[in-house]
Amino acid sequence: ISKEEAIRRVDANSLHQLLHKQIDERKELQIIATGLPASPGAAVGKICFSADEAAERGSEEKIILVREETTPDDIHGVVKSQGVLTSRGGLTSHAAVVSRGLGIPCIVGCSNIRIDEENEEMRVGNMTFKAGDVITIDGSTGRVIKGEAKLIDVTIIEELELLLSWADEIRKMKVYANADLPKDVQKAMELGAEGIGLCRTEHMFLHPLRLPIVRKIIVEGGKGKDIYKQLLEMQKKDFLEIFKVLKDKPIVIRLLDAPMHEFLPNYEELMKKKIRRKIREEEKRLLEIVKKMRETNPMLGYRGARVAILMPEIYRMQARAIMEAAIEAKEEGCDVKPYIEIPIVSEVNEIKEVKKQIIDEIEKVFYEKGRKVEYKIGAMIELPRACLTADEIAKEIDFMSFGTNDLTQTTFGFSRDDAEEKFLRYYVENGILREDPFAVLDEKGVGMLMKIAVEKARSIKKDMEIGICGEHGGEPKSIRFCHSIGLDVVSCSPYRVVIARLASAQAVLE
Repeated sequence: ISKEEAIRRVDANSLHQLLHKQIDERKELQIIATGLPASPGAAVGKICFSADEAAERGSEEKIILVREETTPDDIHGVVKSQGVLTSRGGLTSHAAVVSRGLGIPCIVGCSNIRIDEENEEMRVGNMTFKAGDVITIDGSTGRVIKGEAKLIDVTIIEELELLLSWADEIRKMKVYANADLPKDVQKAMELGAEGIGLCRTEHMFLHPLRLPIVRKIIVEGGKGKDIYKQLLEMQKKDFLEIFKVLKDKPIVIRLLDAPMHEFLPNYEELMKKKIRRKIREEEKRLLEIVKKMRETNPMLGYRGARVAILMPEIYRMQARAIMEAAIEAKEEGCDVKPYIEIPIVSEVNEIKEVKKQIIDEIEKVFYEKGRKVEYKIGAMIELPRACLTADEIAKEIDFMSFGTNDLTQTTFGFSRDDAEEKFLRYYVENGILREDPFAVLDEKGVGMLMKIAVEKARSIKKDMEIGICGEHGGEPKSIRFCHSIGLDVVSCSPYRVVIARLASAQAVLE
């Protein structure tokens, strides 16, 4: 058969089976619960209910982190775990997105398990599992299995590499990866990514040594230059390491996007401590700040460009860190191409204001260093109004990238953290919706907004580079739609890069 026919015949979604451990289905399995398959592959480990404990024990033992849901505070425990199981959350929840990025199995929204973190117990029907009990999770199917199932190791076979090389010859869209750490960037490059389409800078802030500094900035309302200097050096080091791995490949760096509450302690946890009278003075002060910063809907609140306008020093610091690192990398022989991305914009004047701050800081760096680096400034298009005014926005930027997780949320009016847990599964199972729009791009609504945005932007700048960096960037049906409306780039988690490479070629052949 021809190369084209070979590419057509392979199911792109099946490729993840060649990248992750699988359960040996020939053995008898005791399935105790089923949740949403959020990150593929299978893992065996001892149940652990604490992220701190998982971080401590994960280097020596195989751990499955079991939580009601994970938060940015849990990242150190997630990294050290074999897999993650949560009773709440959907396919774009924190646990799901982080696990996919790390390439570890994850099941979310497993609502038939009851977790008692205080007593370190997990109940499923009339069964009780304690910390240290062994379970197996299958992130490809959502199955939770009692005990240790036999796993099958996999390796990328030569035939797959040949197939992907044929796909690379045919596809039109570039395939980038979403990655925030040097090791993730390295893995993405190994799997064939041509660049980084989304580097989320807030994940760099969540390191245990940095979180107190970020909290101090928030508590002090963004004042005090000395505290920014500490964070500047840390971010600069991060970027320099990433640039060295990338060498001459492009990278889209999204400036701080997360709602401010994500960097603060959990309100309910602090209140519990206060009620039990186990709260420290420092925590009392933090509780007052957390109370003030609580929002009814933080995902639509004080985040992204809105923070940059009211606390400009954060984005200025990030722009400086990027450029100082880029200049150093260039001196070491790396021809870096930083694309700086402004998130959560709905009005062109937001971009004008933030862009002015960024350029002013970058020009200061160029003057101080006596060197320049080429860069581009773009916007994350993730709100309906941004799509509908993309022609105005295009006048102010060099590139744009669709953030389809938030665009789906704001188009449907669904809370992405609640919908899959509460009603979305029922909608799909009963035909109200054909597919989960957070998993497969909704072409009629979200897709139409994207199409309008592409047409409007290119009516102003016909060669503007436009991409997608939501999780849809690694889903074959969504990739076909992206090709049909003329996108230049799809970006997905490193372990979905091979899927995106094949699906992009299949889109050309349809």
